[in-house]
Amino acid sequence: MVARPPHHVVIVGAGFGGIEAARRLARAAVMVTVIDQRNHHLFQPLLYQVATASLATSEIAWPIRYLLRSCRNVTTLLAAVTGIDDKMVVLRDGVPIAFDTLVLATGARHAYFGHDEWEPYAPGLKTIEDATTIRRRLLGAFERAARSEDAAERSALLTFVVVGGGPTGVELAGTIADLARDTLWKDFRNIDTRDARVVLIEAGPRILPGFRESLSDYARKALERLGVEVRLGKPVSDCTADGVRIDGDALKARTVLWAAGVAASPAGEWLHAPTDRAGRVLVNPDLTAPGRPDVFVIGDTAHVETPDGKMVPGIAPAAKQEGRYVADVIEAQLRGRQLPQPFKYKDAGSLATVGKREAVVDFGWIALTGRIAWWLWGFAHIYFLIGLRHRLAVALNWLWTYFTGQRGARLITQDQAEGE
Repeated sequence: MVARPPHHVVIVGAGFGGIEAARRLARAAVMVTVIDQRNHHLFQPLLYQVATASLATSEIAWPIRYLLRSCRNVTTLLAAVTGIDDKMVVLRDGVPIAFDTLVLATGARHAYFGHDEWEPYAPGLKTIEDATTIRRRLLGAFERAARSEDAAERSALLTFVVVGGGPTGVELAGTIADLARDTLWKDFRNIDTRDARVVLIEAGPRILPGFRESLSDYARKALERLGVEVRLGKPVSDCTADGVRIDGDALKARTVLWAAGVAASPAGEWLHAPTDRAGRVLVNPDLTAPGRPDVFVIGDTAHVETPDGKMVPGIAPAAKQEGRYVADVIEAQLRGRQLPQPFKYKDAGSLATVGKREAVVDFGWIALTGRIAWWLWGFAHIYFLIGLRHRLAVALNWLWTYFTGQRGARLITQDQAEGE
């Protein structure tokens, strides 16, 4: 009698949700294949610190194979997925991978609200490549300003615009202000980097809209104390190499960073499934795709709602909870056990840092601000890093920056692109 091959679970995407699902299935009687177009897992909440020269890339990323090396039933493939054909995952090289159960954890990309032509002038922040590009543009702007003899050009080079007032935008703006005012000002002779202008633009009525209003107000005032100009209530209407336009007014800036919106990966298109406006798949309560009980969708790729109708936020704790839940459902199905109740998100709170010494923390039952919140924010992020070496390296870097203002990753790498 020929033995039946083990149930094959394919996980596309090695972010927080995908890695959590793979690890949870490590002792199940299944064969797992994890596919990602990059060979590393990225701790995305700290990606902005790579972009602003606070941390090195190696401190917030780990090889996927290293993370899953002890999971004997897990195989890792470095490949890009281009579609799904019935029970097959199609790779870019045309090779199909058959699955019994599929988990799509493919994340999100930048969204420019129908203006994709803005992307070359306003890079977003989702990958290590994005972070090193932004770091190159930031540090390169100061270098070019130091060489410029034209006052107007120097002013444009020393103007930094961040579009989007969510946590990423707030953290970017605050850290750029710290970089200019605390870190670089003694390094230059021809310019005073403290003259740099940092502008945060938010189309809505307040920054950090996912936080309670009092914390949003505190964060705005904290940014202004750092010298950041916060502009609310008017969206960017154009973006070019010269800067941005807001409600008809031109703002000259050579460095514009995009933190205003995201769009889900094309997983919804692959499945021909219903999606929301951002392309997230409108999943069932058990996180399966409509009409596909063999396909789960999690993380930034999925539109998941709480019992009160609010959308589950696209943050690491939510993705990890979804990954664990999906693994438990798959194992229960294979063992013939009672299936878990529909997915229910447990809110772990919201945190955002404002510069190197202040933060806002919202746990629902309590809200914290200032330095206490900053230390709590730091401990929380260090806790979620993988490995003692990374935790120690990041903690020491933060302490050094906290007390000295210096940042150890101020390297301009790769060739400077024309116009940067």
